[in-house]
Formats: sequence, C-alpha cells, structure tokens
Amino acid sequence: MNYQKLGSSGLNVSRLAFGCLCMGFLQHHLTPEDGGELIMYAMEKGINLFDTAQFYRTYGHIRHAVKNGYGEKMILCTKSYAYDQKGAEKALREALDETGKDTADLFLLHETESVHTIRGHKEALDYYIKMKQKGYIKAVGVSTHHIAAVNAAAQMSEIDVIEPLINKNGLGIVDGSREDMEQAIAKAHRSGKGIIAMKALGGGNLYKEAKDCFKYIDNLYGITSILCGMISKEEIDCNTAYFENRIDNNAFELLGKKQKKLLIEDWCSGCGNCVTRCPNQALRLINHKAYVTAEKCLTCGYCSGGCKEMAIKIIGKETHC
Repeated sequence: MNYQKLGSSGLNVSRLAFGCLCMGFLQHHLTPEDGGELIMYAMEKGINLFDTAQFYRTYGHIRHAVKNGYGEKMILCTKSYAYDQKGAEKALREALDETGKDTADLFLLHETESVHTIRGHKEALDYYIKMKQKGYIKAVGVSTHHIAAVNAAAQMSEIDVIEPLINKNGLGIVDGSREDMEQAIAKAHRSGKGIIAMKALGGGNLYKEAKDCFKYIDNLYGITSILCGMISKEEIDCNTAYFENRIDNNAFELLGKKQKKLLIEDWCSGCGNCVTRCPNQALRLINHKAYVTAEKCLTCGYCSGGCKEMAIKIIGKETHC
C-alpha cells in the first residue's frame, strides 16, 4: 500500500481509505463486532485511514478494532454537524469515549456548503483548533459536496484537510461540474491542504465502472487519499489489489454486479425530513409522499436517518423486502 503525507497535517495516510458509513445503521447494519473485524482485516491489508462521523453511529465498530490492539496505527477521521462550542465539546468527547482512542486524528465540519456555512460553525471550528493545540486533535477540516466550500476552505489557514466529493461522472456535486470541482481541488492542494476524496464510486451507483472510477481518481491531481466504503473482505481484497497494482478483473466483474437503490415504503407520511436531510437534492414531496430522483441519489442513507417512520431503506439487488 502506498502512503502519502496529508497536506501539512503531519500524518502519513494510505492511498486507499476505508469509509465506515455503509457499515452502520444508515445502510447495512453490521454489528460492531462484524464491522470491527472488517476494520482489522483492512488494516492487515495496509489501510490506515478510517472515515466516520458522529451521525453514522459506527464508533462501536472502531472501538472493537481498538480493543483488539489496532488503535495505535489507526488514523481516525470523524465529522460533526456541531456549530457551537457546547456541541463541539460533546462531539469530541463522544468520539474519544466511544472509540477508545486517545486522539481524533482528523476532526471535520460535516457537510459544509460555502464560506457562510464555515462562518456559521466558527465557534465549533475554533474549539477544534483549540483541542488541536492541546493534542486531542491532530488536524481540522471540512467535508463537502460543494465546490464553493472547497474554494473557501482553500483560503483558510486554519483548515488542514478538505474532504470533497469527486467521481468520474461528477455524480453528487451540487453547485457545478466535475471539471469545476477538479479545479477547486487542485487549487486547495496547491495551497497546502490535504485532500481526501469521497464518493469515488458515486455512493455505489458506479459499481459497474469501479475500475474506471479508481483509475480516474487515482490519476487526479491533488488527491492524497481515496475513500471507499467496504462491507466485505472480498471488497477489501479487490480494492487494495488495485492500489497495489495487482488489478483483479474477475473481482471487479463481481463488484460490478452489485447494485444499491433507495426504497421508499408506502407508509411514508410525507413529513419532508428526508428532503431536508438529502445533501444531493435527490428527494422531493409529491402529494404528501417522498419520491427519489434516481440519477441524483448517492444511496448514502442520510435521508433514512431522519425518517421517524423508518420508511426509507437502502437495499441491494439480493435484498427481499
């Protein structure tokens, strides 16, 4: 596995990073033990960067690996929607207590949209910077689906790391084209920011093009590490092989047969929480029921986390409901 310096953070991270979202309640509902075993397996394969968030509820999965001796070499990236000091304090305490880690290596503002979002979360950001000075956090940053936020963060000296959405189809970029995001990432990289690319496979929608997706993003200027959600040892083997120049075409063919989609059950009450939650503007209300625009949906499951009726699910091709 190739390792690179993450901007000016002082951290050396694996070229392939492990996205923990899909293990949790938003998608596949793996137990902490099963998820933790996957994390440990991924670390044995050379992955050392693991991305999660307060919202994902996967700290228990990480804790399982930490308890089994994998914490020291693990680089933990987490995120929170906190906007004030009280919320930020709670978010950091939760991350450390529930993972069993002494430090949160990377702490990001979750889903920033522009300079205005970052300013609106300044109190939380200032707290994370203070905790960085005290050694509880090693680097601070932002995650985003918006080009405007990448451009804004690139100009802020206090931001160490940016986690932007980017994939070969530009799927999920809210405020511009793939080429616009490429330019923003390059600018941020030149300003010294560490770049962790997310949604390289479009939230699973681009499984059939996985090899081409990896090739595109692996050759993209400015990217330090590439996030990919993985829920099986076979996926870990396939993806790590690619980044070690051991491309397994048979494995990619099997990966390409995977399919995810968003299912909205008939009992949807039309409350609109899912529409508000969706970072990609893929949901809308029609006659008091939620509907999804498939070509915009990244199957991230953020919407299901806000559904009180549990009417929204991420299902696979093999799922029977």
